[in-house]
Amino acid sequence: MKIIICPDAARAAGLAARLLADQVRDKADSVLGLATGRTMEAIYRLLVGTARARGIGFGGVTTFNLDEYVGLGAEDAQSYRHYMQAHLFSHVDLAPGRTHVPDGAAPDADAEAAAYEARIARAGGIDLQLLGLGENGHIGFNEPLSSLASRTRVVTLAQATLVQNAGMFGGDLSRVPNRAITMGTGTILEARRALMVVTGAGKAAIAARAIEGPVCAAVPGSALQFHPDCLVLLDEAAASALTQRDAIEWQMRHDAELVAIQSAASGGR
Repeated sequence: MKIIICPDAARAAGLAARLLADQVRDKADSVLGLATGRTMEAIYRLLVGTARARGIGFGGVTTFNLDEYVGLGAEDAQSYRHYMQAHLFSHVDLAPGRTHVPDGAAPDADAEAAAYEARIARAGGIDLQLLGLGENGHIGFNEPLSSLASRTRVVTLAQATLVQNAGMFGGDLSRVPNRAITMGTGTILEARRALMVVTGAGKAAIAARAIEGPVCAAVPGSALQFHPDCLVLLDEAAASALTQRDAIEWQMRHDAELVAIQSAASGGR
């Protein structure tokens, strides 16, 4: 796990967008794993602008989203398919048949989960997986105590997640679906590269546990410590609870890969 602390959330989003754009530029047939949520909205907006400015096409790209609510069809304004359409898919030249989001309205959610896992395998696996971190440490909808070897499946959402997501349902907790289809933690760890973006003071404590604490099912995001090529982008607020700040900053100044990423972000490339 390598870490870059950015001055603010806007800088973190901009760096994430550039890294996604670089992935598509360098491998036109990339398979991208995508995430949703407030943190991602700025990333996708900047990715669209970066791709247009640099003439990067998405015609050969395949995407797989992390998750979807059970019971919500693609046409539902609260579905993640609808979210992706609004924030990314309709703004770049992605072929509709290459964009994949679990079908929350499938008559058999368990069968849909198994089929989704199989579709990822048929695509050759994910080249770069974009991730956020939930306030309770979840990645995707892998809630605390999920198996770290889990595959795509149907899960029951934690109460903390329902409360956190209620704002997207008009603040009405009763409207938030309590089940979802999610890529498993084991599925996520098989991505060739992982990029986790965490911003805001509300995520500081859980970010510190995921990065510095023991790898444990109580904090699913901590499993990324096992990933061989994971980059974590934090803003100053999200980094405020880290105890190994000196070691992280040393790496930011001296690790060749991190130096190159930061240099490019500031106009060095």
